[in-house]
Amino acid sequence: MTMTNAIHRPDWIPASGNQLRVAGVHFDVVRIEGGRGEVVATQLIEATDGDAGPIVCEAIGFRWMYFLLAPGEVRKHDWPLGVQQFGGKSTLAITYIGIPALDGNTWPLRWYSEPTATAPFVEAGRLVAGV
Repeated sequence: MTMTNAIHRPDWIPASGNQLRVAGVHFDVVRIEGGRGEVVATQLIEATDGDAGPIVCEAIGFRWMYFLLAPGEVRKHDWPLGVQQFGGKSTLAITYIGIPALDGNTWPLRWYSEPTATAPFVEAGRLVAGV
């Protein structure tokens, strides 16, 4: 498996710790719970030779997996039951998503797959096909 090691840090990623970002501005988000989310993420990473794009996971609670898509992508696809979507201009509610820094103490969030120059976002069509 090849993996790009180039550091790619978009401006929405904090320099340290965790920060909240509004879904639908810098990225849209698809959220999948626990074991199901981990299986989807692992398969996506394998299918992309380690270059799946940004995926954040929680270390506690429901252990959600957050797949970060390009802005506007979440509304272009039909997502299966149990997959939550955040972002898009037609959403009335504002949703904040925790984003960890690329290194240092970011508990309880961590990168399951980091954004890269070649995969700045998770490719929505590939994700929906694998859910």
